[in-house]
Amino acid sequence: MPVPESQQNLHASRLALPGGIEQVFAGDIVNQLQELDAANNYASTQLQQLSGLIDTRLADSFWKNIDIQLLVRTRAWAMEQLLLLIWKQQASDSTISLIAAGGFGRGELHPHSDIDLLILLPENPRSQQTESIEAFVRTLWDAGFYPGHSVRTVAQCIEDASEDVQFVTNLMEARLLDGDSNLFEQLKNGITAAKIWPADTFFAAKMAEQKARHEKYFDTAFNLEPNIKESPGGLRDLQMIKWVTQRHFNTLTLHGLLEHNFLQGDEFQRLIECRNFIWRVRYALHLLAGRAEDRLIFEHQRLIAEKFGYSNQPNNLAVEQFMQIYYRNALRVERMNERLLQLFREELILGREKDTVIILDEQFQSRQGYLEIRHAEIFTKRPSSLLEIFLALQQHPEIKGIRATTIRSIRNHLYLIDDDFRANPENYKIFMQLLSQQQGIYTQFKRMNRYGVLESFIPAFGKIAGRMQYDLFHVYSVDQHTLFVIRNLRRFAYGHYRQRFPHGQAVYQRIPRPQILYLAAFFHDIAKGRGGDHSTLGAEDADDFCRKAGLDDDTRSLVSWLVRNHLLMSMTAQRRDISDEAVLTEFNLKVPTRERLDALYLLTMADIAATSPKLWNGWKDSLLWQLYRATVHRIKHDRHTPSRKEFLDQVKSQLSAQEYDQHLVSEFWNSIPDEHLQRLNTDQLAWASTELHAAADENHTIVAVRSQTEKDHSEVMVYTRDYQGLFASVIQIFDQMRLNILNARVLTTSRGFGFDLFQISNNQNKCLSDRDAGRLQDYLMKTLKTRTWIPQRKQKQASKFRYFDDQPELYFENLKEQELTRLELACLDQPGLLAHLSALFTEQDLILEDARIATFGHRVEDAFLLRNADNMALTQTQQATLKQAVTQLLAEWD
Repeated sequence: MPVPESQQNLHASRLALPGGIEQVFAGDIVNQLQELDAANNYASTQLQQLSGLIDTRLADSFWKNIDIQLLVRTRAWAMEQLLLLIWKQQASDSTISLIAAGGFGRGELHPHSDIDLLILLPENPRSQQTESIEAFVRTLWDAGFYPGHSVRTVAQCIEDASEDVQFVTNLMEARLLDGDSNLFEQLKNGITAAKIWPADTFFAAKMAEQKARHEKYFDTAFNLEPNIKESPGGLRDLQMIKWVTQRHFNTLTLHGLLEHNFLQGDEFQRLIECRNFIWRVRYALHLLAGRAEDRLIFEHQRLIAEKFGYSNQPNNLAVEQFMQIYYRNALRVERMNERLLQLFREELILGREKDTVIILDEQFQSRQGYLEIRHAEIFTKRPSSLLEIFLALQQHPEIKGIRATTIRSIRNHLYLIDDDFRANPENYKIFMQLLSQQQGIYTQFKRMNRYGVLESFIPAFGKIAGRMQYDLFHVYSVDQHTLFVIRNLRRFAYGHYRQRFPHGQAVYQRIPRPQILYLAAFFHDIAKGRGGDHSTLGAEDADDFCRKAGLDDDTRSLVSWLVRNHLLMSMTAQRRDISDEAVLTEFNLKVPTRERLDALYLLTMADIAATSPKLWNGWKDSLLWQLYRATVHRIKHDRHTPSRKEFLDQVKSQLSAQEYDQHLVSEFWNSIPDEHLQRLNTDQLAWASTELHAAADENHTIVAVRSQTEKDHSEVMVYTRDYQGLFASVIQIFDQMRLNILNARVLTTSRGFGFDLFQISNNQNKCLSDRDAGRLQDYLMKTLKTRTWIPQRKQKQASKFRYFDDQPELYFENLKEQELTRLELACLDQPGLLAHLSALFTEQDLILEDARIATFGHRVEDAFLLRNADNMALTQTQQATLKQAVTQLLAEWD
């Protein structure tokens, strides 16, 4: 077996032959190494072959589930032997030091880990030494090692290390492989904490480094495709603990935490188990990617889940099971990182300051700005203190956090949150108080989740802890997403991010009891992964909680209604035509009061924005706000629909005298049928009228583009004599320019003109630049002049999407009053999908009246309003033919 952590002394010399190596290598590999060493004469191809054989044996051993500690240390040992063979032949010199650094210095190498080397030179190196080092490095590259190396003197190392905390960290793990031991000792002595980077300064610098690193990953371990090395809860967090331990205690391994009573035995064992699990994931990543890879992307998630023996279960895919285990291990690392670094802070920073204690109440006190329990038995005597401690933090915002010993005590007393605790009305009262504070709600709920309090008090929350959803829409685990929804609601309360959420604070101020909104947010996804409708099941959980909390019937009704309908506004705004009076009436009937509308609007915004950092944009904001305002109007004015004259009078009021040519504009307006006019807003018709007036001829082709900057999209108007394939031609140009189509409104006037409006964005989900808008106008004008449509070849499917096996869903509904057919399509997103669908519509002589485009990660859910060539709804035969064509198109996609 590998050398125990407590017995390793990696800095002293070369790596010892790992115990248990016979499980990995048969005697032939060790014999070959010994023979090459004795011969001192070999070609680089021999080393390449032997290195390849070593990696093959290691890979075979890994998939046979051989101990991961043995594997990473055996590879480090084997690579060391090969390097020393080359060094001995090319550059061995008693006045030079060959030093292993980084992970290689720790004696830990994964299949494609960097082999970091430092070559220490005397102060006045000879030219022959420089030449031999160049030959050594060249041979390494020829043999396929590709090392990361640097060549320095001791003085250069110390100078650089004194200015760069990353470099001194790398040197702290240095290990002498061969050469001048005195030179190496000079280096080690020159970088001690007594000379540069004392423990407290080193700690502060590394904490700043970790904070910046965590912020790159949105300060969460629960990203959809986590970086298992750099993300919170990853290997860097473990290494951070080791580095601070080493700098402070001058100990070489994590075992020093035990020796200095910073960890208890069971805690140390859990830490090593977490590290070993992440090591296994990283080892698998390197093998499957064939390169150094630390991003756990979709492709590898599925493959690793399969390789590790997970299998699909009802409502729980193998990959979801695997990722939940990964997230839970990452959370454990994150917890341990926080507590141990807090211990170091108390010893290195606070321990040198005056001990200031402020008593808060009978249970808690603040010591040097950090909360602690006043007596070790607080939690056993009063279990409710396990919730009240977070309430104390909210009520005392000057307190920076919790002392390490108290964090440990919370974790050790979670067993007290049992059935009796969950049946105690007082604890529900405290929970509701936590949701009712003026500040600290998100911060303390995040802390409660990290310490395991939330899942202990509400076991259903434990089932979503670390649970991922295998799609490109939700980029966080369900529990992290839930907490981010609460964070967004708090942002509305404070008026933060007004540019992203321009209406959030104003509507939030109308909410009389915000804690009800937070409670609905907490339960909105709590039933994910159970099977069935998670909204309905979550509403039942929310109602049960409200009953136990003693909330009144009206409150229970509102909370459960919000959870049950939390997707209603999003689905209506993004998938339905919200200019359609029937759609607005249907929505208003489901959301009949201003109180419910306000709460649902805020919850919907918070939910969408917490799904992915890139998902929320001005376009989605404008859709929700349009639906919100239309519903407010209907609630206030009893669903009054303006007449045609009232609508056109509003348009006329937006036009100046110079823009209004009564004959030209009236002819244009009169050519738009009532059913089409109802699908426009006054601003769109006023803009179109202005462009028509500028053209001074209603028979000309007009292409106009305007920016809707506050809504993060551009709007395109096409007005031309209608022809077969007009819509498909326009869509094809958008596709060629790689523009996102957000919405399409296709109208045909009574005079035979196509009047089409499109909302589009660039690939950054922003408005088109002036240059791109000009190019688009030119391309469209050239295309429209030809009045022809040329089908486009299919493009290859985006690489990420092939790992999703979602089956396409098509749904047809005939809208008899409008003589239209509504086609709803849900399928994997594909490059140019809309262009190909519009081509199908053209080929089958179908007329597209309207299109709603909604993309949710890897999946699109689009809706189209269609007529046949007779201006009627599609017949059953036409629907079947179209369905077959669409299904075949999607099946044939590469």
